[in-house]
Amino acid sequence: MTDDEIRAAVAADVPAVKAVTDAAYLPYLPRIGVVPQPVRADHAADVAAGKVFVTGDPVLGLVVVEAREDHLFLDSIAVHPDAHGRGVGRRLLRFVDAHARALGLGEVRLCTNVLMWENQRIYPKYGYELQGRRTEGPYDRLQYRKRLD
Repeated sequence: MTDDEIRAAVAADVPAVKAVTDAAYLPYLPRIGVVPQPVRADHAADVAAGKVFVTGDPVLGLVVVEAREDHLFLDSIAVHPDAHGRGVGRRLLRFVDAHARALGLGEVRLCTNVLMWENQRIYPKYGYELQGRRTEGPYDRLQYRKRLD
């Protein structure tokens, strides 16, 4: 597998999925004051359910997606900090769009923590529109959506 290819994760990828997720999200812990939800995810269950797609060998980045009735929910996107600036996130976001289209879904939705302000600059650059804000337990989130052509 080259660093450009994106494939469905398999059970053997679970340790790498956890490692990349932790590396990407744990730096936010001091800022948001709670463990980011992707860190708490059941990675093995998500992989077994076919929700996780990875890129790189070793794994450099991943997305966790869930097909819903009228949209694809982008539950998590993680790029290892060592791979920042190499286009991994951009490729993963393009994959999410293509995956949604392949499933016949015309929209992608996601949430991000309100204190992860970097995302508030990134997602609009890729066509996501802010839809609102909601609190779920200790998480204060912004909701985004992207309508696909």
